[in-house]
Amino acid sequence: MFDNDVEAAKAFVKKFSVLKTEISKKIVGQNQVIDQILTSIFTNGHVLLVGVPGLAKTLIINTIADCMGLSFNRIQFTPDLMPSDIIGSEILDSSRNFSFINGPIFANVILADEINRTPPKTQAALLEAMQEMSVTVAGKKYDIDKPFFVLATQNPIEQEGTYPLPEAQLDRFMFNVLVEYPSFEDELAIVEGTTSNKSVTINKVVTSEEILYFQDLVRRTPIAENVIDYAVKLSVKTRPNEKLATPYIKKYVSWGAGPRASQFLVLAAKCNALLSGKFSPDIEDVKKVAKPILRHRIVRNYIAEADGLSVENIIDNIL
Repeated sequence: MFDNDVEAAKAFVKKFSVLKTEISKKIVGQNQVIDQILTSIFTNGHVLLVGVPGLAKTLIINTIADCMGLSFNRIQFTPDLMPSDIIGSEILDSSRNFSFINGPIFANVILADEINRTPPKTQAALLEAMQEMSVTVAGKKYDIDKPFFVLATQNPIEQEGTYPLPEAQLDRFMFNVLVEYPSFEDELAIVEGTTSNKSVTINKVVTSEEILYFQDLVRRTPIAENVIDYAVKLSVKTRPNEKLATPYIKKYVSWGAGPRASQFLVLAAKCNALLSGKFSPDIEDVKKVAKPILRHRIVRNYIAEADGLSVENIIDNIL
């Protein structure tokens, strides 16, 4: 596609900028959220978006799928949703043979809306798809087309009638992105844009082939030993039983990040470096992506909660 990786890296930065410009036609502000979602897409990760209702979480994901010309399915998670409603099921056809009918999981971009509203049995149906890029029904394996991303949303304030995601499922998400309220200026622009009769057309600016190529480019990006060392130490420091853990971590943390966090820190740092015009990541790139990657992998103990410490405070302490 390109003569060398330097040209490819420059094209990647350009394409990222075009994507953001296209997304900004519909989404006002939320730059950090969009950056983190796009970073996860180009590093082949999944994203969990956490925010109160009405902050355009669903619209952001919809718009990104439109820009990329990818197949898109939305699954609204409810308490009565069954695994077969997601992955599909076998039915008896007219010739009395069993044939498999694809569920909504067979798309490039999956919006798992309000994922914490469905029971663990159905949440687990996503696990294999997210990790293996395939599903198994009646002993047969069905591959999902690449690229494949699960972008899930959950509402942090309503706890009644919800099923919190288990640690194993949370760990499958590369980023835990907090969607904050817009600033006054942004909200002004949102209200002006959405209460008039203006219609916006979103153009497809990236193909699936380009996404797969750029994913490979990110993985090919060279990285210095000391940067990998820093990323792995950062993950290990969050585990209270490790030698590298500080007294602060031992006092306030009951469970730390696993090896998957180290992998994601390195991949996200590579992507961040390329987007900053560098051809190799440094420690600052790791620090920049640390919070959304570690946020959902650190479990505070009751002392931290009693002292009013957030997970962000704990991450700041080890950076």
